[in-house]
Amino acid sequence: MPRFCRTISTIPLPMMRDPAADKAGVALSPELALATKLAGRSVVLVGMMGAGKSAIGRRLAARIGLPFVDADAEIEMRAGMTIADYFDKYGEAAFRAGEVRVISRLLDQGPQVLATGGGAFMNADTRSAIRAKAISIWLKADFEVLFRRVKRRNDRPLLKAADPSQVLKRLMVEREPLYAEADETILSRDVAHDIIVDEILALLMRRFAGSDTLAPSAPGINACDRRG
Repeated sequence: MPRFCRTISTIPLPMMRDPAADKAGVALSPELALATKLAGRSVVLVGMMGAGKSAIGRRLAARIGLPFVDADAEIEMRAGMTIADYFDKYGEAAFRAGEVRVISRLLDQGPQVLATGGGAFMNADTRSAIRAKAISIWLKADFEVLFRRVKRRNDRPLLKAADPSQVLKRLMVEREPLYAEADETILSRDVAHDIIVDEILALLMRRFAGSDTLAPSAPGINACDRRG
């Protein structure tokens, strides 16, 4: 077996400075200053399939000057097959065990923006590792938004069912209480990805305003209303 809210983009952002940049007389942009404030921690995006974790994660990583890693793509590379094929050949339990190992290794590789698979945050060990080494952000989306996105593709193993809409609803009920343990929540909806990225950046800047590092907060303190 292989081993493997509301739009806040118009809020002005304060100019942060990095000590090394100060010595050179160079001011970092607020976005690039985030990498310094993270103090070696990663930003991990969690949420349901179709929430936009990969698309938004790539743009967020580019804005703050960190590498982007897609955990599902990493798993596929290590396994030498697609996730759908892995499910078919070895089953979900084997996939989840490998997913835990891969994410643990990725978190040890230094600061990055990491997009996780929809079920990754369900594992208690993975949640603990993310809490210790990263800031977690739940990209929350309504059922209608998620289903409209996921039905465009046929490579979601868990949705290969007679009624994929009911499967998606059931997964949302099961998973959202655990997603709610993420450090922050951002509403993913049908707007330009850069608007969501702007909201994440403003949220992170508020989070470390007046401090030298970006520290984790208690679960349940989030940036958007979770009703719905």
